[in-house]
Amino acid sequence: MSHRPQSPFPGRRSVLRGSLAASAALALPTALGAAPALALSGRPRAGWGVQAGDVTADSGLVWVRSDRPARLIVETSATESFRNPHRWHGPLLDADTDFTGTTRLRGLPSGEQIHYRVLLADPDDARRTGEPVTGTFRTTPAGRRGGVRFLWSGDLAGQGWGINPDIGGYRIYDAMAGLDPDFF
Repeated sequence: MSHRPQSPFPGRRSVLRGSLAASAALALPTALGAAPALALSGRPRAGWGVQAGDVTADSGLVWVRSDRPARLIVETSATESFRNPHRWHGPLLDADTDFTGTTRLRGLPSGEQIHYRVLLADPDDARRTGEPVTGTFRTTPAGRRGGVRFLWSGDLAGQGWGINPDIGGYRIYDAMAGLDPDFF
């Protein structure tokens, strides 16, 4: 009886069987309707949040930074439910733009609260988007008949002063929100 020494490396057939098993394991969740974990990772993220500014009676500007190349998409709605959103396709965010970009939203109703959400889409597959990031702003009234209410604050409690947990923390912000400002 001849005896061959065992190699410390897997044979060709073992590698092929392992590859086939791994491929089947990755394909199974997709076949069952669930995306594999690998497909869910790697989507663009707006981890720094979003900003809105340059608001007029019928427009606003939305700014965002992505963590990787992405196409900027902004949706707006009159309600938080986004039942009938309007969609704006923005620029490609990439290394040339430091992964930042803006989109001007035009044709908005004046004097209204605008709900917006930013989607960052994979540049190669627009169906693959990261988690939406939401915000709101209010367009200015047409003709400014009712005026614009705005609040300003500086470095409040930058050194820890002014925050008193015994009286509910930072109560000034409750008072400021109660004024329902158009701009802060």
